[in-house]
Amino acid sequence: MTLAKFNQLPSLFDQFFEHDLFDWSNKNFSSTNTTLPSVNIKEGNDGFEVEMAAPGLEKKDFNIELNGDLLTIFSEKKIENETKEDEKYTKKEFSYQSFSRSFALPNITDNEKISAEYDNGILKVFIPKKEEAKPKPAKQIAIS
Repeated sequence: MTLAKFNQLPSLFDQFFEHDLFDWSNKNFSSTNTTLPSVNIKEGNDGFEVEMAAPGLEKKDFNIELNGDLLTIFSEKKIENETKEDEKYTKKEFSYQSFSRSFALPNITDNEKISAEYDNGILKVFIPKKEEAKPKPAKQIAIS
């Protein structure tokens, strides 16, 4: 009898990174040549945590959407520098920034329980694993 060894977790973890819809090899720029926020993805026993560095934004500037197994984080912010009525100006600048990052979630995630928080310039999205995908402790088998 031959026992097959399955190494599922590393391949599922690798797939999580491979399914980023953008080509992130050595570039962090959008098609408009603006810098996109950097992302860290951590895997724990209970799930994945996506950390996105987005300083200067507020919680209301973000939208997170789940469409099937596709998680999309996007933001759009318009800033207009204000001037007072009695001031004269020769130049007035507008600022506009937006980005979108999408990730295909592996089938081991519990998509109904995804949560997010924004604090000190970091957006954190927690994607829990399904109970059956979480590691189980070693089990002793009784000998009869």
